[in-house]
Amino acid sequence: MSHNKLTMTELTSCLKIIGDPTRFLILKLVEKKTYCVCEFVEMLGISQPAVSQHLRKLKDLELITEERREQWRYFSLNSTSPYFPMVRDLLQYSGDQDERYLQVIEREGLASC
Repeated sequence: MSHNKLTMTELTSCLKIIGDPTRFLILKLVEKKTYCVCEFVEMLGISQPAVSQHLRKLKDLELITEERREQWRYFSLNSTSPYFPMVRDLLQYSGDQDERYLQVIEREGLASC
């Protein structure tokens, strides 16, 4: 399987975006399933505008996809992104036993979308 090569500028832009702990955590979450904005707010314990800002940056880089269902917006990992192979590899380095990840997962299902 051949990967399209990314420029240094593209790579460093991607690393800058995913280097934020909250954005990396969002990617870790959407690696496994699709989440609604309100679920991120509840699980991450941050405001809806802050969540939307993180999601916008990930979406601008096409790392995640957005799907509208009625008034809600749902997000998934974009496996067609040119950055996907690198992001997938980095996500594999972060185990599912990370303390913050486990704390966030415990809050899953608390949101009433």
